[in-house]
Amino acid sequence: MLTHPTIDKLRTLKFTGMAKAMEEQMSMPDIESLSFDERLGLLIDREMTARENRRLDTRLRKAKLRQNASVEDIDYHHPRGLDKSLILKLSDCNWIREHNNLIITGPTGTGKTFLACAIAQKACREGYSTQYLRLNRLFQDLVIAKGDGRYSKLLSSFAKTDLLLFDDFGIAKLNQDQARDLLEILDDRHGIRSTIFTSQFPIEKWHDLIGDPTLADAIMDRLVHNAYKIKLKGDSMRKKNSRLTN
Repeated sequence: MLTHPTIDKLRTLKFTGMAKAMEEQMSMPDIESLSFDERLGLLIDREMTARENRRLDTRLRKAKLRQNASVEDIDYHHPRGLDKSLILKLSDCNWIREHNNLIITGPTGTGKTFLACAIAQKACREGYSTQYLRLNRLFQDLVIAKGDGRYSKLLSSFAKTDLLLFDDFGIAKLNQDQARDLLEILDDRHGIRSTIFTSQFPIEKWHDLIGDPTLADAIMDRLVHNAYKIKLKGDSMRKKNSRLTN
């Protein structure tokens, strides 16, 4: 059998995983002890793994997560009121399949963004499309999108994303246009997609941060009632991790 031309054909067909596995099989002295079915099964398994890895890389690249975080690296020792059982529950991503939301609140430095990115990264690993968004920058982008005609296309993209992560809600009080934009995004997602919010402010203060009472009621109704809630507390973890001394 002409092995090298076969490998070239596999690469031409974009079966790169099978091509790599076939090259490895050629260097194995005892590979002939395996049957044709066994060798073919190994090639197919390698191709499936390679394709899934490429799809995962694509999902992570599109997610643009702010931090390189994973649920396996979450620190449960720092005293911040983190419920490990809830994190394990969220890690199975059933809440995304059920189209629920997640709200993470707590003082600055308690690890809200890391935690949110870790859960979002797990969602990518489970096959869900994900996107990280800083809310203040999002509102700036939406203003530009309205001017250049991309607004509807941008909203459509958000509506199709399985999991959106909105970071730093409440840094500044929302004006009416921002509140309407946020409502548009959440209305498209309500009951069919999942959203993560992080904020330094407790949920009880969000109504005032949104400003307009009618818009605030509508936003909160679509976000809070079907949301898991994590309330972090304690000192900043940045102090713990800092290398500086007095």
